[in-house]
Amino acid sequence: MDKEFLTLAAEEAIQSVTNNLGGPFGAVIVQNGQVIGKGTNRVTSTNDPTAHAEIVAIREACRNTKSFHLSGAVLYTSCEPCPMCLAAIYWAGIQTVYYGADKEDAKNMGFDDKFIYEQLVLPIEEREVSMVRLEVPMVKELQKIWEEKEDKIPY
Repeated sequence: MDKEFLTLAAEEAIQSVTNNLGGPFGAVIVQNGQVIGKGTNRVTSTNDPTAHAEIVAIREACRNTKSFHLSGAVLYTSCEPCPMCLAAIYWAGIQTVYYGADKEDAKNMGFDDKFIYEQLVLPIEEREVSMVRLEVPMVKELQKIWEEKEDKIPY
């Protein structure tokens, strides 16, 4: 079944390209043998740089399961996930990912994430994006409010 689900992800990618939704990427999320979420890359059609196929599929799967945690789910994606999508996969609790193309294939199609991977391991002060911490009293208050909140939902 894994190859069939990966084929579905590739079909999603073809739909993205054919319908000018975005880049050549598609994803399918399966839980207990059932598709619970599908996604195509929609970056250019929605003007949303976070609308990668995996993110779109995770959002749909979470809506369909009414849960922000997809433990036990498997993600099938047409290409090895980028750093953003990989982080979302971890946040969603997905523990298995099957992919078709790899990072080198993505690079050859014009999608090179090497720069981001390199930036993530650098000390914060050496990154290209300037990160500046500011002390604001309201942030400390926010932390206190969260810590004391009795009905919070941890994740």
